[in-house]
Amino acid sequence: MLRPLFHLRDFRDRWGSWSREKREIALSLKLVLNHSWDSVREVLLHEIAHQFADEVLGASGESPHGLRFQKACHLLRANPRASEAYPLLDDRVKADGLRPEDKTFLRIKKLMALATSSNLHEAEAAMAKAHALMAKYNLHLLEEGSSAFETVSVGRSALRHSPEEYTLAHLLQEFYFVQGIWISAFVLEKKKMGRVLEISGTLPNLQVASYVYDFVSRFILAQWGKYNSGRNLNRRRRTDFALGIIEGLRAKLKSEDGRKDSPSALIRREDPRLNEYMSYRYPRTAAVSAGRIRQDPRVLQDGREVGRKMVISKGLAHPAADRKLQICSRKG
Repeated sequence: MLRPLFHLRDFRDRWGSWSREKREIALSLKLVLNHSWDSVREVLLHEIAHQFADEVLGASGESPHGLRFQKACHLLRANPRASEAYPLLDDRVKADGLRPEDKTFLRIKKLMALATSSNLHEAEAAMAKAHALMAKYNLHLLEEGSSAFETVSVGRSALRHSPEEYTLAHLLQEFYFVQGIWISAFVLEKKKMGRVLEISGTLPNLQVASYVYDFVSRFILAQWGKYNSGRNLNRRRRTDFALGIIEGLRAKLKSEDGRKDSPSALIRREDPRLNEYMSYRYPRTAAVSAGRIRQDPRVLQDGREVGRKMVISKGLAHPAADRKLQICSRKG
């Protein structure tokens, strides 16, 4: 399949198009300028599937979304619905992704809002209750067997990532009902290929996990600024402090799981449908291990103490601007 022409157009009623006669893939200028790369890529893959169906599978005599197009989408891992008025991935993740009759996740959001209480005991109780409800919610989805999965990137694409970013990715997998993988991604400021973290799960779980990733990342930066004031510690000590915070938070979440009234342990078994989705989306993967780094035990322990007191809630800072996620329930 030869490379097509690419064009940015001022579309009003669609996000992209494939022209068989011009051999041109056109994308909406509004899409490219105002939405995340995740959303742009989803539409782009859809249009590439049209080209593949026409030029490789011989779909010229079929309807635009016929059998050969469906096969092309399957081969390219493209979304066959990502065209015209279909909601963009950004908008689908921002939305609740819930059935009208399902109120559990709305309660989770309200509890996360309550976790901003100045009373530490009340805030921790609200956070623990939110995690318990998440476990019940996901247990219900697992038993129901009808979940649909999506994939979004979190954090930044970079040539190299710090140890704390990898550790935070593992935390999301362990406690927030998503699976993650580091994929190749273009780093615009370096004009080179690097990597970015992609997480997959149900839309509500993606919404929470994305927010938690951003929340914890910003929390670490804020706490490090306070801790390092007047100390002049180097970048490695910042990693020690950050790893300590994440370890402290992990220990706190783990202790909540161990409580007799917590159902979280029930959901720790893997979701076979999410495993199937991951195997389909990423058919060839490899595990990479990082070398051990020398740590400062004192700084690591100080970070643990901070992490044990962390309360995940809405309101520390706004989520990443390019995705505009909100954890609080919308009014109106």
